[in-house]
Amino acid sequence: MSNIKGMAETPKHAPMNQFEVADNCLRIGGQTLVDIARQVGNTPFYAYDRKVMRTQVEQLRAALPAEIHLHYAMKANPMPEVVRYLAGITEGLDVASAGELKVALEAGAKPANISFAGPGKSDADLQAAVDSGVIINMESNAEMLRIAALAEGKPIRPRVAIRINPDFELKSAGMKMGSGPKPFGVDAECVPAMLETLGTLPLELIGFHIFSGSQNLREQAIIEAQTKTFELAFRLAQFAPSPVRWLNIGGGLGVPYFPGEQRLDLGSIGANLSSLIETAREKLPGAEIVMELGRYLTAEAGIYVCEVVDRKVSRGQTFLITNGGLHHHLAASGNFGQIIRKNYPLCLGNRISADELEEVNVVGPLCTPLDVLGNKVILPRAGPGDLIVVFQSGAYGFSASPKDFLSHPHPTEILL
Repeated sequence: MSNIKGMAETPKHAPMNQFEVADNCLRIGGQTLVDIARQVGNTPFYAYDRKVMRTQVEQLRAALPAEIHLHYAMKANPMPEVVRYLAGITEGLDVASAGELKVALEAGAKPANISFAGPGKSDADLQAAVDSGVIINMESNAEMLRIAALAEGKPIRPRVAIRINPDFELKSAGMKMGSGPKPFGVDAECVPAMLETLGTLPLELIGFHIFSGSQNLREQAIIEAQTKTFELAFRLAQFAPSPVRWLNIGGGLGVPYFPGEQRLDLGSIGANLSSLIETAREKLPGAEIVMELGRYLTAEAGIYVCEVVDRKVSRGQTFLITNGGLHHHLAASGNFGQIIRKNYPLCLGNRISADELEEVNVVGPLCTPLDVLGNKVILPRAGPGDLIVVFQSGAYGFSASPKDFLSHPHPTEILL
């Protein structure tokens, strides 16, 4: 689409070419959006395309060393069907609650390939993790002692790793998870003492989890953080009471949401990891190296679809009022971590292009000015019954939104 004549040129979103367009209608999972809406029976809904997820995994495997095992961090999208699908095409899952653990086990993932992270695990969380035999990423010395107490007098040795708060950060990360004071993990300088204590407890040390940040679109920043991650793991492994057999280097790979952002080039990241893996063969012999990704595997595979219910003009601006909004998709409304609100990529899904374009505000039905999906976006002329599509919606959408706010119906989810 081009801008309306006379409007200033603005930075463009990355092309949303992960989906096909046929007869001027968006296609997801081989079906037109109109047919999907008819199949679902109501709007709003989320639709996820398994082919796009598989493509993400295949591109990673082509670019990264074969020794890198991919794990899906299911907090990004815990829909059971999505988890089951990704469990089948990756090497493992990461969970952050007993509820997610239940979904992971029901999806068929083996306990040995599941890790459990989170800074505030309840006694019930820890008991479920110990009973199931998954790897527990310990976030503090106190948590280590709680796990050991659960194993006391029992013929089990819980499998544990230390989540480390590194002494460096992932520069330009959308969300920084390491460096400085953090609720996540054990400060790197405190790990040697913790390892000494761990050697006296009925626990089986597996290795380390080092995660410094997420949603990064700068290859060089990711390369620098991954290099420092391996160096930190090599250094701390010298204090371990047994060989380090597992190293989770986190993820951090971002996807383009906003104008001016572009997709990552995985080539340089993969080349650097190949060099790091060579050193790891010597310094961490036999260790499994895990890259844990959530958003990167699912975000681009999902769309959020809502329906225009009214069209109005207020003091010279056109508003498309839909039956969807921040209660279903908090992130797209700008209320999930954005400091300055920016638009997710949008389209009119049932009519992708048209000769007549207009500038509109796409808003939801809620009684709050925060309920905005698109501010001054360019779309074909639309009215009641048309379908607004929010791209990049496969991660932190449905499950990260206040769906009960104002008691509107929940959206449906479908995997295609």
